[in-house]
Amino acid sequence: MHRVLPLLMAVAAVAGAPGLAEAQVSDQVLFERVSDAIRTYPRYGIFDGVDVGVQDRAVTLTGRVMNPTKKDDIERRVRNVDGIRALTSEIGVLPVSQADDALRYRVARAIYNHPMFWIYGQAPVPPIHIVVERGRITLTGATDSDAQRALAASLAQVSGSFGVTNRLRIAPR
Repeated sequence: MHRVLPLLMAVAAVAGAPGLAEAQVSDQVLFERVSDAIRTYPRYGIFDGVDVGVQDRAVTLTGRVMNPTKKDDIERRVRNVDGIRALTSEIGVLPVSQADDALRYRVARAIYNHPMFWIYGQAPVPPIHIVVERGRITLTGATDSDAQRALAASLAQVSGSFGVTNRLRIAPR
């Protein structure tokens, strides 16, 4: 009985410790969980761009969103992902600008009306995100090929922009 009691206490302590089982989750699995939490947020759209970094289960969020509510909601959703050791959010909120809004829509039309990207535009959250801040365009997200990546950047160079930064990556197959 004296040997069983310490064993039972140790098992109870491990079972009652929150997140201990999740402590072994890999950075890749955690990256996928966090990315999924952001991607499935109903108000996350093509004019928002949030990037995820994970190192030793410490998550860093960077990028820009259209309003403060989205920023807070995304941070809250990510905080609830099991396995995170620490969370740093560097998500910024884009300034309100009619000129930037007009530019966003011109770029979205230029990209998603092109036959190569038309099918992407039908997705609930299209994979190419268009972040416009003070006339500067940043493309984030993913394409299927390097040719699509280059074409998207070319199409994004619409009148009224002060430049395009292409941060699109090729989606793993």
